[in-house]
Amino acid sequence: MTTYIVLIVAVAFVFDFINGFHDSANSIATIVGTRVLSPVAAVAMAATFNFLAAFIVGTAVARTVGKGMIDVSIVTPNVILGGLLGAIIWNLITWWYGLPSSSSHALVGGYAGAAVAKAGWVAIIPAGWTKTLIFIVASPVIGMGAGFLLMVGFYWAFRGFSPARVDALFRRLQLASAALFSLSHGANDAQKTMGIIVGLLISVQGTFANETGILRHLHLADSDHIPLWVEMGAYTAIALGTLFGGWRIVHTMGNRITKLRPVGGCAAETGGAMAILIATRFGIPVSTTHTITGAIVGVGATTRLSAVRWGLAGRIVWAWVLTIPAAATISAVMLRALEFAAAP
Repeated sequence: MTTYIVLIVAVAFVFDFINGFHDSANSIATIVGTRVLSPVAAVAMAATFNFLAAFIVGTAVARTVGKGMIDVSIVTPNVILGGLLGAIIWNLITWWYGLPSSSSHALVGGYAGAAVAKAGWVAIIPAGWTKTLIFIVASPVIGMGAGFLLMVGFYWAFRGFSPARVDALFRRLQLASAALFSLSHGANDAQKTMGIIVGLLISVQGTFANETGILRHLHLADSDHIPLWVEMGAYTAIALGTLFGGWRIVHTMGNRITKLRPVGGCAAETGGAMAILIATRFGIPVSTTHTITGAIVGVGATTRLSAVRWGLAGRIVWAWVLTIPAAATISAVMLRALEFAAAP
């Protein structure tokens, strides 16, 4: 059992790494698309601020995912592993096709799919899902509105400046906005994996109560407390994943949705970061992908509606709609496979 638990914790950190790899585009697509930073410099900056979020934000999102969405009394190590595997597989599929789907919704969808396959719909805590389901729709809309309004505000505030001067100013300001968005990305996304690991440790509570040495850290004395090693492991994994980058999705978001200049990149990143940080403060596991994509669309729409490639945006929306049910289905299949493999 001990080896199996350690293996699942390792898989959770692998998911977090893939989350960073898959979602690095969220943090760097605009700053790369506007050519303010090279891809290498952009991912290094994004990874740094992903990790620094560990020392700035709390753990409200982790507690929501760990105890507020799935009835922990039915959670088993197989449920956790099945959910993680389903989320990882869906992330890799969407990464391969260059679609910025939500790693967050893949994770919660996978977790729910495995739990429902284990115990039926009673496994779901409706109150915990209300905020997440609302924000599937709300987060891109909020991002779009924030991006649009900030861009309009920038146009008004700098209307007397020459285009060259505006470009020079916002090339500097976009460094700050990209760093802020990277901070918000790490703050919200790393906590979801922390919540999954805490759910695992709750499910085996007592197994490691009498352990000594390194294994004693697997004992969770207080289910409301996130162990330091879980926090540091999650933030390190997502930062390393961001460092390696997901270049297919960077191209989609940085160039193919709409063409961005530094002023537009700054508006999109700032609007997206504000929306995510507010949600993080209230423990809502939002999609950073949905939010920044909506913000980019909002910025593009200030020029003219035809500046947004709505056909591509429609494909992205379909990827969003399919993510939770697709990850849930894959995770349910993975749970059955794990149970079959463990059967005598």
